[in-house]
Amino acid sequence: MSTTPRHMSLGAFLMATGHHVAAWRHPDVPANAGLDIQHYRHLARVAEGACFDALFVADSVAAAEGEIASRMARSDHFEPLTLLSALSGVTERIGLVATATTTYNEPYHVARKFASLDHLSGGRAGWNLVTSDAAAEALNFGRDEHVGHADRYVRAREFHQVVVGLWDSWADDAFVRDKNSGTYYKPEKVRLLNHHGEHFKVRGPLNVARTPQGRPVVVQAGSSPAGLDLAARTADVVFTAQTSLAAAQAFYADLKGRLGAYGRSRDSLKIMPGVFIVVGESQAEAEDKFAGFQELVEPEVGVALLGRMLGNFDLSGYPLDGPLPDLPLTDSGQRSRQQLLSDLAKRENLNLAQLGRRIAGGRGHHSLIGTPAQIADQLQEWFENDAADGFNVLVPHLPGGLEDVASHVVPELQRRGLFRTHYEGRTLRDHLGLSRPNNPFFS
Repeated sequence: MSTTPRHMSLGAFLMATGHHVAAWRHPDVPANAGLDIQHYRHLARVAEGACFDALFVADSVAAAEGEIASRMARSDHFEPLTLLSALSGVTERIGLVATATTTYNEPYHVARKFASLDHLSGGRAGWNLVTSDAAAEALNFGRDEHVGHADRYVRAREFHQVVVGLWDSWADDAFVRDKNSGTYYKPEKVRLLNHHGEHFKVRGPLNVARTPQGRPVVVQAGSSPAGLDLAARTADVVFTAQTSLAAAQAFYADLKGRLGAYGRSRDSLKIMPGVFIVVGESQAEAEDKFAGFQELVEPEVGVALLGRMLGNFDLSGYPLDGPLPDLPLTDSGQRSRQQLLSDLAKRENLNLAQLGRRIAGGRGHHSLIGTPAQIADQLQEWFENDAADGFNVLVPHLPGGLEDVASHVVPELQRRGLFRTHYEGRTLRDHLGLSRPNNPFFS
């Protein structure tokens, strides 16, 4: 029996100025952070210095626009694969996870780009597979309206199948590059995909050799029934929003319980709920720090963010002091997040403005505001009680919030033996404790 202690995983979820919707207005935050490569280089070094498993960068292929959007720092930012490719050159160990939608991309593009990032970084790439929850994206890709929820997930399943097939185009030892014999690769070590499906027709092979990890890590974030099914089939890591220990335990048991139907072990998938963290030397200091951000939230901005998170609903016509209106089930956004926020409003009896302000920081993720020991207590409780294999860390502002977690929370977790003190492997799969997949076509 192995005596190696089980360590939690930590992802650093980077969002330009920070996750709080008003962070860009804070005096300690560079307002132009979204397009400042020096800012991101610093963040990458802070996270790697603290031995985080990975950096995580979300994405949208539409700009936020309009009067309310003009009061948020959400409209200009780097394309994530370009950004992470640049950061691969100033880091050595930390994983690099980027979002790419299956709704407004083609499988060959995604397979090629992430395989390239895996080679560039020496085996540290991860693909966050999403189906897009921003309806405005459709207008940039020749459509008048967003693809429906069910159709997006059907396409996503086939999309993933094609990408994985392309990543397995070549045997690990296909490229011999033998100058004496004149053989660059062994022709018997390459496979044409020849995929013919409902959504895609892809011949292959990929024009990138099999990667250091075999395949980049696949991350998935949907928590609806369709999202859970997709995750159980495809994901190595799942990010999720859960607001209580009981809810997180139920989600953990549900998703882990689905793996057997697809011939997978429970350890083959890591579940990492998002946690919004504000650190202080005392509880009062942490609360004061958070209050400073909350004071910068304009009610209309909070409500606009809420409408976006609920599923692209325009809530501007409803009274700010009134209740959250009954909304139809979203067909363009995240159904799981819609349910989570609707439940939150009812449970805490919040009016529209209060709910918008309530989610201005963590957008519905579990919030931990306190001392390093208090925060570590809650992370440990979830980790040791079948609610999480690790956490995707959101902070209100950057770089200060990440520096606080790296300098104060991580050492407390390390002191308790819950988190690594140094990297033992070199790839993202190593950090996560995931095995390197065999190529089924050249075994």
